[in-house]
Amino acid sequence: MSAPARPADTTSTLVREQDAVVDLTSPEPATLDKASPRSRRSSKVSAARPATRATGPKEKRPVGRTVAGGVPAELPVEEPMPKTITAVLPRAAAARAAKASTAPKPVRQTKEEAAAAVAEAALPDGDTVFAESTPTPVAVPEEDKPLALDEPPPGIDLVKAYLREIGRVALLTAEMEVDLAKRVEAGLFATEKLRRHTCGEAKIAAAMRRDLVEIERDGGVAKRHLLEANLRLVVSLAKRYQGRGLDLLDLVQEGNLGLVRAVEKFDYAKGYKFSTYATWWIRQALQRALADQGRTIRVPVHMAELITKVTRTRRDLTQSLGREPTSEEIGEPLAMTAEKVEEILRHGRDTLSLQAPVGDDEAVLGDFITDTDSIDPQAAVETQMLHGQLSDVLDSLPERSAIVMRMRFGLEDGRPRTLDEVGRHLGLTRERIRQIERDTLAEIRAGGRADALREYVA
Repeated sequence: MSAPARPADTTSTLVREQDAVVDLTSPEPATLDKASPRSRRSSKVSAARPATRATGPKEKRPVGRTVAGGVPAELPVEEPMPKTITAVLPRAAAARAAKASTAPKPVRQTKEEAAAAVAEAALPDGDTVFAESTPTPVAVPEEDKPLALDEPPPGIDLVKAYLREIGRVALLTAEMEVDLAKRVEAGLFATEKLRRHTCGEAKIAAAMRRDLVEIERDGGVAKRHLLEANLRLVVSLAKRYQGRGLDLLDLVQEGNLGLVRAVEKFDYAKGYKFSTYATWWIRQALQRALADQGRTIRVPVHMAELITKVTRTRRDLTQSLGREPTSEEIGEPLAMTAEKVEEILRHGRDTLSLQAPVGDDEAVLGDFITDTDSIDPQAAVETQMLHGQLSDVLDSLPERSAIVMRMRFGLEDGRPRTLDEVGRHLGLTRERIRQIERDTLAEIRAGGRADALREYVA
C-alpha cells in the first residue's frame, strides 16, 4: 500500500542561507552552492515537496526581517536630518571604513593567555584579572595633543609659554572656517539627537546611532580646531583690559569662555568671518568678568558702565583742555550734575591691599605708606606725662586761679579763651582776670612748682 500523498504547502518555502532569504517557489530560484551539503539537502526537500505556483502576478516581498506567520516587520521611519548632517555622513562612513581596515588582526593566543581570558570572563562585573604585560604605546596625532600648560617647567613665564603654544596653530582661511562651522553644527545636532534617544523621547536604529556618534566626535574635533586657531584673538582683546583688577591670564581665560560661546552660536550662512562675530562675545565675557571679579567690593553692572563713561570723558577733557577738568565740565556732555559725577568717581576708586608685594624683595605696600594721623609713640608718652604734671600743679592752686589758667591756656579742650570770655564765665572784669593770671604764674615760678615742667620745655 502506497503512502498517502502529502498535501502541497500553500505558503512559500523559505530557506535562510547566510542572512539571505531564498524563495523556492519563485519562477527563478536562487542557485545554491553545489558543494555545500546544506544546499543539497535543501534541494532534496524542495524536490520531495511539490509546490504550487500562483497563476497571478508575482507578489513582491518587502526586504527585511520576518516575524511569526511570515509577515515582514515594518522598518522604523527615521526623522529627516538637515543637509549638514547628510553632508557629514559620508565622512563618518569613510572614517569607520578606515578604522576597520586598520584594525589589528586576531592573534593566536597561548594556553596561558587563553586561560586568563576564560578566568576574566568568569569573574563577576567589576573584578579584573591582572596579568604581567607591557602596555603598547598609542600614537596620538599632533593636532589632537592638548596644550602642555598645566605644569610648565620651573622658571618659565606663563604668559610667554601660553603665547608660544597658541602660536603653533596656523590661522584659518574663510573656506576652512565655513567647513569647520558646518562640522560643529553637525556635531551639535548629533549630540542633541543622541540625548533625546538616551532620554527615551525618540528611538533610532543601531546603524544611525553609530553614524551620530561618529559625527559627534568629528564635531568635537572641529570645535577644538576652531577654538585653538582663534586664541590669538582673545589675547589681543584681553590686553586692552589690563590694569582694571584682573591679571592678563585671568582675562584670557574669561575671554576663552566667550570664544567657546561664539563657536557654538556662529552661523556660517551669514557670510561674515568668524573673528568679526567672535569679537562681540569675547568683549562681553571680559566686561562681565571685570564687573564681577575686578573689584574687592563688587559694583553693579550699570554702575560699572557709568564709571567707564565718566572715566573716558575725564580723560578726553584732560587731553583737550590740558588740565584736570572740574566735575561740572565732566557732567555737561553726560547730562549729569556735579554731585552725580563725584559720586560715580568715588565708586570707581580702586582698592589696594596693604599686603600687596612691592618689588622682588619681601617688602609690602604698607611699608611705604605713612599714616599722617598717627602719633609718635614717644611723643604720646611725653604728652601724657606732661598732662599729669600740669594736673598736679593746678590742683595745688586755689580753685579760681586753676580755672583761669585752664581756660586761658586751653588745657581742657585745646582752645584758649580770651580775657573777656573768662571774665564773663566767672563774672569778673577782664582786668581782674589779667591780674589773677599774672599772680598765679608768679606763684608757680617762685614756689618751685615749675622745676618739674622745665624739662618738657627744653
